[in-house]
Amino acid sequence: MGNIKLKLLLDTHIWLWYLFGDEKLSKNLRTIIASEKNELWLSPISVWETLILAEKGRIEINSEPITWIKKHLKILDLKEARLTYEIALLSRQINLSHHDPADRFIAATAINYGLILATVDSRLIGFDWLSTVQ
Repeated sequence: MGNIKLKLLLDTHIWLWYLFGDEKLSKNLRTIIASEKNELWLSPISVWETLILAEKGRIEINSEPITWIKKHLKILDLKEARLTYEIALLSRQINLSHHDPADRFIAATAINYGLILATVDSRLIGFDWLSTVQ
């Protein structure tokens, strides 16, 4: 990816894997996320998904979920990819084979803001209308 400044929307699992130092996160993505030259974005949908994962016990965090999220939103220099009416409309227009609302909102957000989606979700990779990096 050279000296090009990348504008990335972090999928929920990518953000969490980076924070947890999870080995599932590729060296490529770890390097891209750690680079100060790149612009990192996060959707409020990822915050919502993280709360749900914590509530269901699917991720282990060491404090109250809202406090943990607020603290960890400050670890990376993240821009908030605000939800808009256009994103809501686009989320129903994109051609995905599944109806997971979080995936639809995250994909629509990447398209709306012209961002590359950092994901390893096979259901979001390989479309000519969605730029991704793994």
